[in-house]
Amino acid sequence: MTTETHSLDRSVFINARPETVFAFFQDSARWASWWGAGSTIDPRPGGKVYVKHPGNVEASGEVLEITAPTRIVFTYGYHTAGSPVPPGSSRVTIALARESNGTRLTLTHVLPTAASRDEHIQGWRYQLSLFANTVANSVNANAGSISDAWFDAWVEPDDAKRKRAFEAIAAPGVRFGDRYSMLDGIDEITRHAGAAQKFMPGMKLHRQGEPKHCLGTALVDWNVPGPEGKTLAKGTNVFRFDADGKIVDVVGIWT
Repeated sequence: MTTETHSLDRSVFINARPETVFAFFQDSARWASWWGAGSTIDPRPGGKVYVKHPGNVEASGEVLEITAPTRIVFTYGYHTAGSPVPPGSSRVTIALARESNGTRLTLTHVLPTAASRDEHIQGWRYQLSLFANTVANSVNANAGSISDAWFDAWVEPDDAKRKRAFEAIAAPGVRFGDRYSMLDGIDEITRHAGAAQKFMPGMKLHRQGEPKHCLGTALVDWNVPGPEGKTLAKGTNVFRFDADGKIVDVVGIWT
């Protein structure tokens, strides 16, 4: 490896457990879901790292260290002729630390020149954004069915079953608000949903289409069908999820 005196540092928060995040460094299919089809990783010291960027730009390296679920170090460089960063000429360290309700990812990329470092600043800004979204897409892959279960729980007539339904999909301190509600916690939401059935009988929200999801937040359109195909109400719920994919916050917007 050439002399390394120039480093690039970046830190991002990812809404997932460290074990979930680290799995993307241990499996070629997950690795490729971040970097692109055809990318691979052999997750052991001495194992090959291969990245196939758009436009058939290829990069590769070798795993130097790997300690699940907190740290991976690998070399990195491009196969392009004349590249200032050929294979083996730079080193990437990714460290993961549990933070609040997720993971703090800290990346350090040591490169041979200031120019090559500066060339990678925007690249890592972009790639780590892609990575955070890729992990979030995995954690929240069931956002549609979870939002359906949320709507179903609101019309469950049995108090105990309703509470269990909310507990299965939401964090204990889940918050809910709309034009008619400001609620904190599963117990209060359970009681409020029971009252809503009394004062608004037959009001069942139905999801319309697939959720629009990004980084642990999902927009879910809904309507309330009435007799003769009429729509009684419609709107959008904004769901936020925790690192385990459970609901932590919902805002209902009636349109």
